[in-house]
Amino acid sequence: MRTTSRKTKPKTPQQRMQARRARLRAQGMRPVQHWVPDLRDPRVRADLRRQGRLLARHPENAAIDAWIEAVYDASD
Repeated sequence: MRTTSRKTKPKTPQQRMQARRARLRAQGMRPVQHWVPDLRDPRVRADLRRQGRLLARHPENAAIDAWIEAVYDASD
């Protein structure tokens, strides 16, 4: 008795992703999309520099720095 092996057609990337998502959903997972700042964009970098300058002039910086020094554990 001869067994014939059938070659299955390879799955497309879309089919593989659909199967992966189905497995993850079966495990109780759900997809979430995260948006983060694009640091390659010069406008984003300029805005971050602007915000940094504002924070550097914050009137409570000395108190915040003192608190960080007091609670920082350098024993690691």
